[in-house]
Amino acid sequence: MKSILVIGLGRFGRHLAQKMLDLGNDVMIVDKDPELIERYSMTFTDSQIADCTNSNVLRSLGVHHFDICFVCIGNDFQSSLVITALLKEMKAKYVVAKAKQDIQADLLSRIGADEVIYPEKEMAETLAVRFHVKNIFDYIELTDEYGIFEIGVPTSWIGKTIKELDVRRKYRVNIIAVKFEGELKVLPSADYCFKEADHIMVLGKAQDIDKIA
Repeated sequence: MKSILVIGLGRFGRHLAQKMLDLGNDVMIVDKDPELIERYSMTFTDSQIADCTNSNVLRSLGVHHFDICFVCIGNDFQSSLVITALLKEMKAKYVVAKAKQDIQADLLSRIGADEVIYPEKEMAETLAVRFHVKNIFDYIELTDEYGIFEIGVPTSWIGKTIKELDVRRKYRVNIIAVKFEGELKVLPSADYCFKEADHIMVLGKAQDIDKIA
């Protein structure tokens, strides 16, 4: 369990805070809009109406006690910069800031953000990969080259085992899981025989996945 501070309750901030809470973390939400805080105060018992560009207000939150501070302000980049800089000045342990453009990401990194997230860009890239090939259902980027892809089992693989297909050598990918009727089988054995309705989780390069999918 981690202690999480979420500053900014836009659409992204709300979803992030809710998911962090669902995962069992202690979450504090902060926004200067009283209507937003009132709306979500029943869900998040630790909530505060505050303008975090005010250093005294931000200091009063005890930011150095949180494991992660998320700055999720999307429509006021100047405020996002100020808050990120103040958090680092106040010795916040780990600051994650949201950016909408490359130049914003660069500036946030320069003033000390430990990590900059780029939701719109990341979502666009994920969707591009998913829809680039018809048989790709999901995608997680690991590096510029490698990712984890959820694909439907190729027709030519049905009824054959992983060992028989010699997947790693022939296709240069690793099968890390198989999903069948909603159940996930992690690290299937070499004698696993593929079925028509299988979805497979494959680790590899995009161009190698393309050839399979």
